[in-house]
Amino acid sequence: MISIAKPTMGEEEKKAVMEVLDSGIIAQGPKVKEFEQGFAEMCGVKHAIATTSGTTALHMALLAHDIGKDDEVITSPFTFIASANSVLFVGAKPVFVDIDPRTFNMDVSQIEAKITPRTKAILPVHLYGMVCDMDAIMEIAAKHNLVVIEDACQSHGAGLRDKKAGSFGTGAFSLYPTKNMTSAEGGMITTNDDAIDDSCRVIRNHGMRRRYYHDQLGYNFRMTDVHAAIGNAQLAKLAGSNAKRRANAEFYDQHLKVVSVPFVPDGYFHVYHQYTIRVPEGKRDALREHLTQNEIGSEIYYPLPIHQQGFYMDMLGKQTYPQAEFAAQEVLSLPVHPFLTQSDLEKVAETINAFMAKG
Repeated sequence: MISIAKPTMGEEEKKAVMEVLDSGIIAQGPKVKEFEQGFAEMCGVKHAIATTSGTTALHMALLAHDIGKDDEVITSPFTFIASANSVLFVGAKPVFVDIDPRTFNMDVSQIEAKITPRTKAILPVHLYGMVCDMDAIMEIAAKHNLVVIEDACQSHGAGLRDKKAGSFGTGAFSLYPTKNMTSAEGGMITTNDDAIDDSCRVIRNHGMRRRYYHDQLGYNFRMTDVHAAIGNAQLAKLAGSNAKRRANAEFYDQHLKVVSVPFVPDGYFHVYHQYTIRVPEGKRDALREHLTQNEIGSEIYYPLPIHQQGFYMDMLGKQTYPQAEFAAQEVLSLPVHPFLTQSDLEKVAETINAFMAKG
């Protein structure tokens, strides 16, 4: 079976974990600090704050920016539900804009029409491993005095010209096992703002700056040194893993027929957390079944946009975002992970092309 994802723990990760276990410092400690410093350097920012998941990274980033009850946050309906749920966690309201059908990211031309006196932030989602049009988003945010919180959970190492994902505004990354790098489970916040860094660290640790003195309501969102040790080993491999993903994507770009391959504008550095094609004329589900029969994994990210999820419809009423809805009927993600062989790539391309050639 050619798997859609293949998280792998090598000898480096195993050794790093055993060193932590042998040290006796298991909870948040020196390995977390090392991981934060390395991640900040990778993103080109001053600060990185390790946490328990990408979801808690988003949650903390919103809290640190004082976003709460009656505030509105503009985001995408075509993403994993945590992007919007994190807005609900702080008592704010997610306001959706439709996507650009070429990139699957927010259509920046629609943002300003959704800004109201209650709008506090824009939360762009760098979907599948490619950053949004951050030049335009940052310009809109500056014009309207809005916070920008980047959902970079799928875009470790992605960039736009000379800037990395997570360095435009406040970034939030996931370190879930299937991401481009992992800490087994975890997340990371990135920022150049000293005050946001301080606030996140306090929120992460029960509202404490000094042990047992609680300045505010906080949470236990701390990463362990065990997870950070894995993260350090994976961070060292990230550039090489991303290069292999990009090479695999280039092979697909050159060899897939009929289906629409990912669109990457000039100046964008795509890291292909997912290689997502569009399959025309209602053939997506049949193609996926054909791939399964040929022992090729695939996945639909995402089959139902957030605004069509049941409890969002109950809360926000019926809304329509045509491009997100259309994409949900056509997208299919293919294996692109770094451990694919040349024969794997050839089999995927040949299987898809043969199926699509039948008409």
